[in-house]
Amino acid sequence: MDLGTRYLGLELGNPLVAAASPFSRTVDGVRRLADSGVGAVVLASLFEEQLRREAERDAALAEHSSQSYAESESYFPPGALADAGPRRHLSLIERAASSVDVPVIASINGATTGGWARHARSMQDAGAAAIELNVYFLPGDPGLTGRDVERRHLDILAAVVDSVTVPVAVKVGPQFSAFADVARALEDAGAGALVLFNRFQQPDIDPETLTVTAGATLSSRAEMRLPLTWIALLRRRAGLDLAATTGVEEAADVVRYLLAGADVVQTASALLRHGPEHATVLLDGLADWMRRKRYASVDAFRGLLAAPADPGDSTWVRGGYVRALGWADPAGFAAPTPDVR
Repeated sequence: MDLGTRYLGLELGNPLVAAASPFSRTVDGVRRLADSGVGAVVLASLFEEQLRREAERDAALAEHSSQSYAESESYFPPGALADAGPRRHLSLIERAASSVDVPVIASINGATTGGWARHARSMQDAGAAAIELNVYFLPGDPGLTGRDVERRHLDILAAVVDSVTVPVAVKVGPQFSAFADVARALEDAGAGALVLFNRFQQPDIDPETLTVTAGATLSSRAEMRLPLTWIALLRRRAGLDLAATTGVEEAADVVRYLLAGADVVQTASALLRHGPEHATVLLDGLADWMRRKRYASVDAFRGLLAAPADPGDSTWVRGGYVRALGWADPAGFAAPTPDVR
């Protein structure tokens, strides 16, 4: 049985990818994920804010050095290296890539254009097999148009693509008026894959303390419907790879995404709930399903239930919608009698 798949030009042993999570912040965590059988590991993200802070610190150090004697130019003021996050991150990439036999994909998270995007080249040089660009941006400014938001995504992607030779995946949210058009534009701009979808922080309000609370929440299976729909719609209509993320809890969820057309399925929440070893459970379940259904390879059923290639064919979407509302439902809901008066 062949679980092998191809993603971003990389040959993977299977389609299960460990998404960015606290487990991939350390080399030991990456090893645990790899030992559990995942096909690739996405490292925890390096944030634009960290890179900007490092640049500001370096500028301050340069100014301090210019006011010192020449022989003391290498002196760092106390606490200057307290936040060496970007440097540690590059070290993590280098050590992780040399410690495991699966591809290590670096992740960079940002929301604006700027020189920080060129840091992707340092990630590549450190050993990253690919870059996952996580564009985390909620356009709350009423002065921003939809095209402005799309252009920002494309400009950030262009800055990263111009900096590296390894493939680049883009992780985005679903809040676009015409997502298929955005997918095409990202493909034209050099994206090798789309990761669907980013889960934006949704704060809560405590009515007793009159405070806004924020905290990361793990995804649930109910959230997989949206990325499942768009992967199925784009499978035969886009030329880039598709990575599913969100809502994976059991092997059947991995199968669902693959039937819709995903090239790989990322998971983080399930591994955080059950431990990295849960990846083995998911893969064993996938292999068992393939044996029962007599599929010799993942490619044999990937995209089997995707939407038709013709974008003008609305049957896949409209038909499902109508059936869901009970019209022409084979379970016994009769369609309303048309008014012929």
